[in-house]
Formats: sequence, C-alpha cells, structure tokens
Amino acid sequence: MSNGVPLLIISGSMGAGKTTVLSEVSDLLAEEHLPHGAIDLDWLGVMYPSQGEHGGRLLFASLAAIWPCYKSAGRLVVARVVEDRSELKHYEEAVPGAEVVVCRLTASTVTMRDRLRVREPGLFQLKALARSTELDSILKKSRAEDFVVNNDAGRSITEVAREVLMGAGWL
Repeated sequence: MSNGVPLLIISGSMGAGKTTVLSEVSDLLAEEHLPHGAIDLDWLGVMYPSQGEHGGRLLFASLAAIWPCYKSAGRLVVARVVEDRSELKHYEEAVPGAEVVVCRLTASTVTMRDRLRVREPGLFQLKALARSTELDSILKKSRAEDFVVNNDAGRSITEVAREVLMGAGWL
C-alpha cells in the first residue's frame, strides 16, 4: 500500500475539454464517495504583465501554497497542459509525495476549434485557435502522457470522465 498522493493530470490541447472533463471526474469521484480535490490550474499562473517562464513558477508556487488545504482529501486531480514529462518534477515539488499520472485528452481539430469559438468569443480567440493547433502537434510528438482518452464530439462527457478514471486506476 502506497503512502503517496495520487495526482491525476488531465492534459490536452486547448479545446480538448480539460476543464469540462475535470468537473465530471470530480462529480464521478463524489458519487463514489471518494475524497479528492479538483483544481483547474490554468488560472493559478495568470498575471499581467506576463511573467514568461516565471509564470510557471508562479503557478507551482500557488499550487504548493494551496495544497495543504486539499491534503486531507488524499488525492488530487488537476487540469493543465503537460508538454513534456520534465514538467512533472514541479508537480512533485508542489505536492510532496505526488504519484503523478497524466491523461491526454484528444479531439479532432474541428471539434477543438468549434469549442474554442464558443469559449473564447473575444480578443483571445485568434490566438487560442492558432495555439490549439500548435499545441496539438507538440503533444502528439512529446508523448508526455501515460494514457490517452478521446474526447471528440459525440461522446458523453460522463463516458469520457469514467474512461479517464479507469485509465488512472481510480475506479
């Protein structure tokens, strides 16, 4: 029996559905009465002016600061892009004892663009659309994930979230 902290990272390109799946994963865990914390990490590292590479330090310093509030849950699921496995050391430092598993969500370019057009109706939309395509290519090449789950249009979010949890060995 491990004394570590199960930490599931839901990764994927912009528009792949990380935040939506995170929410459904949390709901499924609650339905099973499994204690957990769930955090969308994208907002923990936002600051203007941009901190460039220091923005990552801000994100992980923020995660380390709030982890004690979640520690009693015993497990943590987060949504955040993982472009390279070398990034996992930052999670392990912020969450001592973390046993990290990375799930990459995939979806077709059309599905991701459709989602982004709805989610990003303002100034950021063109950048988001371009970054989504670029990021999808990076993630395919890096293979930073432990397993992949398809979250394309037409799949039930509950079915996708359940597959994520099963892939992580949490259900």
